[in-house]
Amino acid sequence: MGDAQAEKKKKPGWRTVLRSLRNRKSGFMALFGFAQGLPPALFLGTLYAWLSEAEVDLETMGVFSLVGLAYAFQFLWSPLLDKVDIPGLSKLGKRKQWIAPMQLIVGIALLVMSFLDPKNALGWFSLLAAVGAFASATQDIAINAWRIDVADEEATLDILSTITQMGFRLAALVGGAFGLIIAERIGWPQTYLIMGAIMLGIGIASLFAPDATVSDDTAATAAANADEVAELYNAGEVTEKVRTRALIAVGVLWGWAIITVVVFMVRSMTATPDTRPDVTLFTTTYGPLIVLATVVLPAFIAAWVARQKREGRNVIHAAPGVGAGHTVKFTDHLYRALVLPLVEFVGRLGWSLVLILAIVLTYRICDSIWGVFAYPFYLGELGYTGDEVAFASKFFGVFAIIFGLALGGWIITVFGRMFTLTLGAALAAATNLLYADLAVGGPAMQAASDAIGFSALIGWMAPFGGEGLPRLTFTIFWENLAIGIAGAAYIAWLSSIVAKKYAAVQYALLASLTLLVGTLGRGALGEMIEVKGYHYVFIFTALIGIVAVVLCVLEWIRETRAGAKSGVVQPDPQIAAE
Repeated sequence: MGDAQAEKKKKPGWRTVLRSLRNRKSGFMALFGFAQGLPPALFLGTLYAWLSEAEVDLETMGVFSLVGLAYAFQFLWSPLLDKVDIPGLSKLGKRKQWIAPMQLIVGIALLVMSFLDPKNALGWFSLLAAVGAFASATQDIAINAWRIDVADEEATLDILSTITQMGFRLAALVGGAFGLIIAERIGWPQTYLIMGAIMLGIGIASLFAPDATVSDDTAATAAANADEVAELYNAGEVTEKVRTRALIAVGVLWGWAIITVVVFMVRSMTATPDTRPDVTLFTTTYGPLIVLATVVLPAFIAAWVARQKREGRNVIHAAPGVGAGHTVKFTDHLYRALVLPLVEFVGRLGWSLVLILAIVLTYRICDSIWGVFAYPFYLGELGYTGDEVAFASKFFGVFAIIFGLALGGWIITVFGRMFTLTLGAALAAATNLLYADLAVGGPAMQAASDAIGFSALIGWMAPFGGEGLPRLTFTIFWENLAIGIAGAAYIAWLSSIVAKKYAAVQYALLASLTLLVGTLGRGALGEMIEVKGYHYVFIFTALIGIVAVVLCVLEWIRETRAGAKSGVVQPDPQIAAE
């Protein structure tokens, strides 16, 4: 009887979720998720409304889209966050030393922008937006690593990942729709003043967040870092010659990528409207090359190093240690920061990394590509008004995503991460068929909405809407619910496959791939819409979604087999890598 009651208590469900939510780490995770979502909304979305009101020309507005590159290419400086301490701030914690200062910088940037006239001080305005976006992207790297570091049996990685997304979506609503509403009443400077104060408040609160275990003694921390470097000289590790070759190759590739992005940004910020390079053209042309240089080719180099080590070729056989003839070099630290995370990733996952990258490239491709064409579809193709679209997507849709995230977190707790990941992929693919119906008039959506009383509810909530608003809202509701479930599972899965020791670099690489693939596919999808129409495109994206479902099933099988071999039902690779 006692065993049965104990088993009942252990059974996952809403009690498990609620217990996790009461954890102090979950509260800070919600705060951090909000801090991740607010700056992009203010620097990449709402800001354009302010610039339009200030009568800034469209060509000049194009400069501000450059700040989005900070989010797309954030992995380029992610190695710094794993291995570099900020002087005087390292005692805050491994991650907090980056999180809190970056949040304060974002807050200060927003505050200063609130005192400027964008038309008369455009140079300062663009500089502050760029600095704020860079600080925002940097805090994202640190927060993603923090989530992986602090997860435990109560505040699980799955729950923390769900909370992250909920905070992010809520911030997008506050910085987007609510920001527009506030600005309409009190003005843009006052709105950005409020948003800056919020970020400053979060930055101060972050100082009290828990962090990964960090020594309070700076000397002890330095000694620990030296010990990690010394491990490179242990028996069985590759020789210094192999490390040097790998470092030079990866360093040249990453160096080219960083220089390319920096040169483009400098040229764009200093050019006239007539000579300014095209951001979209740069992303579609150089984006794949940068991914090739920073991810694909370094992965092959890391595989070569891992193979040398596994086969015992070019490895150290006798290990006298650093103190017996070896001196810690700058290149040793650079190798640990840049190459070792890739070697660990490839060495641990092997050919399974190909499957993982395939999921990363396909799982969120439908909604990441589709986002740009949503408004042209709603406003141009279907003829809805701005108020109707704002109600359906910005208000009803955002709350549908938050509900989906909560539901996804519960499903993960009860049925597991891989079940939810696969379910999310299937639902995301299916919702494209709902849009395909909407593209031909939405007869099925209207009938379903009428049948369950949804149309009557929307008629009461939005009396300003036309007869087609219920079917639009109904479609967006189900799509956003699916996005919420899929988002909760995807972030949890992505967090689970990286090693804690190299979380910043490995997660940033995977997350950036997810972001870049959507950007690179938009040109082709736009052309397809022009030629084939929206109905055809939604059928096509549904088929892409089926590919993601198949890949998720294969990954589920792989993880199950890996768990069976190790005697664990569902192993967490990040723990296995410790």
